[in-house]
Amino acid sequence: MDSSFILGITTFIYMAATVCYVAYAVFRKDLLAKAGLVTIILAILTNSAGIVLRWVETHKQGIGYVPLSNMYESLVFFALCIAVLYLFIELSYKVKIFGTYIVPFAFTAMAYASYSTEFGKEIKPLLPALQSNWLIAHVVTCFIGYAAFAVSCGMAIFYLVKKYQSNRNVADSEAKKLLNTIDDINYRMIVFGFIWLSAGIITGAIWANSAWGTYWSWDPKETWSLITWFVYALALHAKYTRGWDGTRMSLASIVGFISVIITYYGVNFLLSGLHSYGG
Repeated sequence: MDSSFILGITTFIYMAATVCYVAYAVFRKDLLAKAGLVTIILAILTNSAGIVLRWVETHKQGIGYVPLSNMYESLVFFALCIAVLYLFIELSYKVKIFGTYIVPFAFTAMAYASYSTEFGKEIKPLLPALQSNWLIAHVVTCFIGYAAFAVSCGMAIFYLVKKYQSNRNVADSEAKKLLNTIDDINYRMIVFGFIWLSAGIITGAIWANSAWGTYWSWDPKETWSLITWFVYALALHAKYTRGWDGTRMSLASIVGFISVIITYYGVNFLLSGLHSYGG
């Protein structure tokens, strides 16, 4: 049994968790929500075990690196970060319906990692530029930020759906309370992600200077990371100075996550640069 097998199983566990939460949204049976919670915890455990086992495998092959160096490994870590953040939110707010809009992001990331043919999953020696302790600091900070933005996007979608439903019906106090909770989580996740993304850009600049002799080279990845940073910075600025909340912050969160996807996927495969994974 190797790490790829365990992570492949993890994909199906994330799928089962997604099905449970979506079914809960449809049928409103507490048993389905409890099953979703148990399943997402199991997914986190197997996801973590797969990462640890892959790290052990790198040492057995005489390479010995933390498995965060390529598209496959980063997607696996991305899924784990989303799941952990979601678990924290469910345990903190006790609102089970949130899983319907967040867990699918973790499942999508893991499914893409497991079954995409766009990149390899084999363990390879690191390029010289990647043989640095800054690799861990840079990737971990960036992907915690990305995961927070994925959660905020899920909350933004839920907010817009709930807002549309409340506009069609007579809004009661419970609906308004839920909308306020969703908006609050969206805002907190944006702030949380913004802090980690900022740390990721700083550690990346330091790493770039040690590897390439310059802090900033306007590589496509660096450029789009900066664009993403500005999107969220402007959203937070509008929040503080213009009182943006609700629908406007939800739309800003969705636009921001689209920028994250371009930064993460589009640059890696569609543009050539120092950070490109694709051919």
